[in-house]
This record gives sequence, structure tokens and C-alpha cells, in this order.
Amino acid sequence: MAEPKTVLITGGSRGIGAGIVRRFAAEGWRVIFTYVSNQAAADTVAAETGARAARCDVGAEADILALFATLDREGVRLDALVNNAGITGPKRRLSEVTAATLEKVARVNFIGTALMCREAVKRMSTAAGGPGEGKGGAIVNLSSTATLAGGPNQWIDYAALKGAIDVLTNGLAREVGAEGIRVNAVAPGYTLTDMARAGGIAARFDAYKHEVPLGRIGTVDEVAAGVYWLCSDDATYVTGTVLPVAGGRC
Repeated sequence: MAEPKTVLITGGSRGIGAGIVRRFAAEGWRVIFTYVSNQAAADTVAAETGARAARCDVGAEADILALFATLDREGVRLDALVNNAGITGPKRRLSEVTAATLEKVARVNFIGTALMCREAVKRMSTAAGGPGEGKGGAIVNLSSTATLAGGPNQWIDYAALKGAIDVLTNGLAREVGAEGIRVNAVAPGYTLTDMARAGGIAARFDAYKHEVPLGRIGTVDEVAAGVYWLCSDDATYVTGTVLPVAGGRC
């Protein structure tokens, strides 16, 4: 019997991340997921799925390096990386944003994702001489349909950083495709998540349903299904793609 594949998922203790953890676990993958501060939620997800929770702030390079060093020592080889961790910061107009908020959101949403990709590529690449076995792999980044609307009056900077994720995904896919690594992104639309509730968006979702051709708000499980597909053997000829999971809304 073949060994189960291994996936590392960032920000897996709640919301879309927890849904992704559950989907991969249900498919028989070995799952490792990160969290920052909500250990109780992480422990719950780990207990429910058999996944392994690892504390790691993806906004801190030292944490990322420590996580990969631990996996290297344990002989863990990744087949897939899912960069889900992200924050919006408080709702604001661009005229109200502070440099501190910009820096924090950028560290988690873009810099952290780029650094996670860097470390995964070092280990997955068939051309690399790093600590991994160089068997290739799949990377999926979480983008957003906010890149199309621009996030006016709430998170323009967040939307702009998700746009940067799309460019990163495209460029990295071209850079490492010949090295056995596929790189894609999933762009959720209106999705009922913890972040949506905390940001006050969920309460307004009924008013937004008319914008969605399918006439309803998306679920965490539907986003997780798109992420899983892109990491699976069913998508072996797909790379450099941003997959909208948005009910037809763009």
C-alpha cells in the first residue's frame, strides 16, 4: 500500500483553513497545519481530523525557518503546500490606513506566502540540492475575488496584496514548472467564514446574493474542494491558474 501524501496548510485552525484541513484528512492525506494564537481551535481541528497542529506565525521568517527545520529533522517530505493564512486588519478606507497596518497585512498575506513558497520549492524541486528528496509537488495559494473589485471602502490594501499573490502564482509556476512543481491559486468569492463574521460582512451577505449568478453565498467546503483538486492527481496538467470559487461572480 502506498504511503499517504503529506500536505502543509497554513492557518488551518478555523474558517477556510480548517475546511481545507478536513478535506485533505478525509481524502487520506497526512496533514500538518499551522496556527498562531488560537491553540484551543487548533487542538479541536487536530482532534477531529487526526491532523498535526504546529504553531507558526507566517508573518515571521524565523517561525517559518524553524517549522521547516523541524520537518527536515523528522524526515517529513511535503507533496503539497497550501498557503491559506491571511488577515485583513480593521475595515478602513485607504485614507485611514496606517503604515503599521499595511506592514502587518503585507507580512502575513504576501511576504509570508512568498517565504513559505521559497522553502517548499527548495525541498520539492527536482533540480534542487536542498534537504528534500526533490520529487516535485504542488503549491496552492489563497487569493480572492477582491482583486477584481479592488476592495473599496473596506480593504483596498488587502485586495492589492491578493493581486500580488496572483502575480506570484503565475511567475512561480513558470519558474519551477520544469522542476516538477505545479503552482496555482484559489480565489474565493463571498464565503461564510470566521473572518467574514468578524469583519461584519456575514451580516450583509443576504444583500449581496443578487450579485452571484448561482444566487447564494459559498461555503468553506466548496473552497476546500477547489484547493484539494488543484493538489490532487486529477490536476496534474494545471499550473499557473487562479481558480475562482465564487458562484460565477467576478
